[in-house]
Amino acid sequence: MTITTRLHYLDAVRAYALLLGVVYHASLSFLPIFIGWAVMDISTSDWVSVFVFISHAFRLEVFFLIAGFFSCMTLQKVGITRFLTSRFTRIVLPFLLGWILLRPLLVSGWIIGAESMQGEANIIAAVVTSFSDFKGLSMSLFVGTHLWFLYYLTLATLLTLLLYLLHTKFSQLAPKFTRRIRLILVHKLTSKGLYFLVIPLSACCLWYMQHWGVDTPDKSLTPQWPVLCLYSGFFLFGWVLFNHQKTLADFTKLSAFKVGVWLCSCIAAVMLSRYQMQYMHEYYLQIKVAFVISYAVMMWTSCMLFIGLFKKLANKPNAFTQKLANTSYGLYLVHLPLVVWLQVAVAELNWPILLKITVISLCSIIIGFALIKLFRRFYHQLKSVALNKKRLTNIEIEQISPNK
Repeated sequence: MTITTRLHYLDAVRAYALLLGVVYHASLSFLPIFIGWAVMDISTSDWVSVFVFISHAFRLEVFFLIAGFFSCMTLQKVGITRFLTSRFTRIVLPFLLGWILLRPLLVSGWIIGAESMQGEANIIAAVVTSFSDFKGLSMSLFVGTHLWFLYYLTLATLLTLLLYLLHTKFSQLAPKFTRRIRLILVHKLTSKGLYFLVIPLSACCLWYMQHWGVDTPDKSLTPQWPVLCLYSGFFLFGWVLFNHQKTLADFTKLSAFKVGVWLCSCIAAVMLSRYQMQYMHEYYLQIKVAFVISYAVMMWTSCMLFIGLFKKLANKPNAFTQKLANTSYGLYLVHLPLVVWLQVAVAELNWPILLKITVISLCSIIIGFALIKLFRRFYHQLKSVALNKKRLTNIEIEQISPNK
C-alpha cells in the first residue's frame, strides 16, 4: 500500500536534521581534545563531546533514510528516466559545483584557523593559497570537505535502484515466491523485528569502521564499504518505508520503551567509548562488541524518536517549515565555510560556550539563507534572460520563414 497523502512532518524531519548538522559542526571547535579541526576554542566542555558523539550517530542516518523515502516516491511519480535526471540535478551537480566553489573557502578557513592558534592570521594570503589547488586538477580536489555525503548518496541511490530493477525483474519471473519473501521481510521490519534484523547488520558495519562510531570518509573517493553499507542500508530502509504505511507507523510510534532503550544505549555507548584507545585492555574485544551493539541501538532508536517527535508535533501544513525544508538542503551545502570562519572569529573571546555555539550556528544559518536567496534571484534572472532571447529568436525565425 503506497502513501498517497503528503506527510508534512517528514519535511520538518529533513529540514531540522540538516540544521542539526550545522550545530554539530559549530560545536567541533569546543571539544576538549584536538581532533584536527580548523581551530580549537579557548573554552571546551565534556558535555559538547557527548552532544557531538550522540548527534553524529543519527543526523546523517536520518537524512539518508528520508532521502530513500522521497526517492522511492519520486521514482513512482515520474519514472526511471526523469528520476535519474532529477538525481543528477539534485545530487551529482551540487557535488561537483559545490566542491569547486566551496572547497577553496573551506581550505582557507583551515589555514586561518591554524595561523590563529599560532598567534597570527593572514586572511587574504589564506584565500589566495586555497585557490592554488586549481593549478593542478586531480581527483584529490574532490576530497576533504563535508560534501562527501553527496558522493555516498549517489552510490546508495544507484545500488538501491539496481536492487529495485532486479526485484522488478524477479517478480515477473517468480511472482508467488517474491510475494512470500516480501511479506517475511516487511514483517521483520516492524518495530519489534527491527531489533533482530537491521540493528545487528548495522553493528556489523560499525565493527569494520576505522574508528569506533561512524567514520567520516572525506579523505578519498574510494568508497569505504562499511560506511557505504551503513548509509545504503538507511537509504534502502527509507525506500521500503514509502510502500508500507504500517511499518512506517510502527517505526515512528513514540513509546516509553523506546525512550528507555535509547537512554540506556546512549549511556552505554558514551561510557564504553572511553576504551577506544586502550588496545592492550584485557577485555578490549568484548568491550568493542558491547560498544558497536549499544551504538547501533542508539543510532536506530535516535532515528525513531527524532522522526516520531516531529510526527507528533509537526504533522500539519506549516508555511515556515515548508520554506525551511525547501532551503535547508542548500543551506547545508554552503554552511561549513561560514561555520569555520566564525569559529576562528570567536575562538579567543571569553564568552560562554553555549553563547558561542548559538552565535556561530545562527549567523551561519542567516548568512547562508541570504546567499541562497541571492543565488536563486541571480539564477531566475539568467533564466528569464535566456527565455527572452529564445522568444525573440523564435519571432525572428517566424518573420523570415518562407511559409508565412
